[in-house]
Amino acid sequence: GDSVITVQLTEEDKVEDDVVFYLVFTGSTVQHCTSTRKINPGSLETISPGHDCCETVKVALCASREGHPVLVVAEESFQFVQDEAYDAAQFLATCAGNQQALNFTRFLDRSRPPAADVDFLDEKVALAFRHLKLPAEWNVLGVDQSLTENIPRETLMHFAVRLGLLRLTWFLLQQPGGRGALSIHNNEGATPVSLALERGYQKLHQLLTEEEAREPDSWSTLSHTVHSGDYSVKHHRGLDVYMLTAEA
Repeated sequence: GDSVITVQLTEEDKVEDDVVFYLVFTGSTVQHCTSTRKINPGSLETISPGHDCCETVKVALCASREGHPVLVVAEESFQFVQDEAYDAAQFLATCAGNQQALNFTRFLDRSRPPAADVDFLDEKVALAFRHLKLPAEWNVLGVDQSLTENIPRETLMHFAVRLGLLRLTWFLLQQPGGRGALSIHNNEGATPVSLALERGYQKLHQLLTEEEAREPDSWSTLSHTVHSGDYSVKHHRGLDVYMLTAEA
């Protein structure tokens, strides 16, 4: 998801300014509808939706005009493929509670990627995580619930906070075990909260210490998503396009 899609219109499809084009992506379990913006009379631009699995979906280009029925202008197939962000999210999801794997991820901290790369990583991995089909019993702390909070260990929350990943941290907070992870010390005696404070991540520290923290608009420079039941609406600020996602 979140890649730019360009649509080239044929001569007969180039119409007046009052016609609105949008794309409908129909997958096996999820459907997305995206608005478009006109670059010129023959070209449209939009953002590809984040999908729930890697599959080929049907995509329809629709045209809407006030007082007229909606027309399907063209249909095509569109393939969602597994990318690095999806691989990273899957790896992190499977290593929740796995100390060997979580300690391995700490080498990323030593390389300290530039802030722009961290923002990009945060947006992409959080997006992929949101669309993973996590098992019903999945927990931020791993599947072994016999471990008590007094046992020092590394957690997914430590990983996200250490790199300053705001969106991923917010996502993990909403999952089972997310709040419990905040009070767990690692082998250096640090909790995710103390890590955020130590590294000067003020917004992250605020997120971890507020009882009902919401994902603030201003934290996402690329997009903002509002969820409501089986639906979500996403605004991509860069292109000023909107995306409605619903269970098919």
